[in-house]
Amino acid sequence: MTEQVDVVVIGMGPGGEQVAGRLAEAGLNVVAVEAELVGGECPYWACVPSKMMIRAGNLLAEARRVPGMAGTAQVTADWAPVAARIRDDATDDWNDRVAADRFTGKGGRLVRGLGRLDGPSRVAVGEQTFEARHGVVIATGSRPQIPPVPGLAEVPYWTNRDAIAAKEPPRSLLVLGGGAVGVELAQVYARFGTQITVVEAMDGLLPAEEPEAGALLAEVLGREGLALRTGARAVQVRHDGDEFGLTLENGEELIAQRLLVATGRRAHLAGLGLETVGLDPAARTLPTDGHLLVAPGLWAVGDVTGHGAFTHVAMYEAEIVCRAVLGEPGPPADYRALPRVTFTDPEVGAVGLTERQAREKGLRVRTGLSRLPASARGWIHKAGNEGLYKLVADEDRGVLLGATAVGPAGGEVLYGLAVAVQAEVPVESLRHMIYAYPTFHRGVEDALRDLG
Repeated sequence: MTEQVDVVVIGMGPGGEQVAGRLAEAGLNVVAVEAELVGGECPYWACVPSKMMIRAGNLLAEARRVPGMAGTAQVTADWAPVAARIRDDATDDWNDRVAADRFTGKGGRLVRGLGRLDGPSRVAVGEQTFEARHGVVIATGSRPQIPPVPGLAEVPYWTNRDAIAAKEPPRSLLVLGGGAVGVELAQVYARFGTQITVVEAMDGLLPAEEPEAGALLAEVLGREGLALRTGARAVQVRHDGDEFGLTLENGEELIAQRLLVATGRRAHLAGLGLETVGLDPAARTLPTDGHLLVAPGLWAVGDVTGHGAFTHVAMYEAEIVCRAVLGEPGPPADYRALPRVTFTDPEVGAVGLTERQAREKGLRVRTGLSRLPASARGWIHKAGNEGLYKLVADEDRGVLLGATAVGPAGGEVLYGLAVAVQAEVPVESLRHMIYAYPTFHRGVEDALRDLG
């Protein structure tokens, strides 16, 4: 039996929830299909609870910076309130009733189960089949990408979900992957007393960002007692029931109580029935046009589009899809000024192209770099003032292509830089602005001077 509806949304992460909720509020007959929790990864295992953990770890770090600046302080770390806040405040013990009721309260219908395309504009969920008059939206998100390290599939490793849900910190933790998720969780657990070793196959931490940012973060983490192995490939994993052994290419074996695999994520498209609508079932992402259309009557939002595994990208794309479905005017997607923040201490905020990406596009670029401790605010801040600003400018057009802000408020300083990249504000105009004194963002002025 096939039921006629207006729109079917497969996946209720941040992007899918936004699409489904807004279209339901607009009066459309919307069916949303979700196999796990309404809200997706972000509120239960990623953005929200991880930032609660980071906030707690940062408080410990700040207290430890009191000596020499404001007297004395004795700090005793306690994971219990962190775990309780995640369980009680962030996730309702991983219960999505509030989110589900929020959606159905807007007039939408929630169907629990695995959604699968069953031909153009058709979605099957178990024994039910829905045919969408307006179309189908794929928002199935991503899953951890597990590397093919021998032995890994046979051991009880952690993913980000296990690290978030832990009721107590492990004595020691191996972190496989030095990207954003790996370094954020590594620093948090280290601040609560866990002995940490980070293993990254690339030559530096945060390999997708500017090398100066990764190098600075490595210095900070090293001073905090984390062991780092960069340019190191894991070739074997073992587990004897009590501890993990991770063997590197050079023969070194690292030992820890737990192993966290944080080697990136991959769009979740397996078993989605892409072949029923003429798409490649082995595709890594879904190619879209400027309005996120994959095929007639089929849109995609979020991680599956390959434009960045970030909640803010999914929400941005969701608005574009809503306009398309409702026939509202609006510009196509524009990813020139895509922002991202790694919420370590210091924060690493970045927008647009890195220097390497710009040069790979064949652009003539100039770069400017300034160090936060050399600025007035950095000098005043003292303990915990590690940071830098790097600007990447198009030499021919005289505008910023990208920028990186590392520091105690790197993600907040990023806002002004994102506006500059998005609006293509001339570098000369940026040079002649008034920058408030003494602020962290005033360090951008020093980087502009370094552009030459």
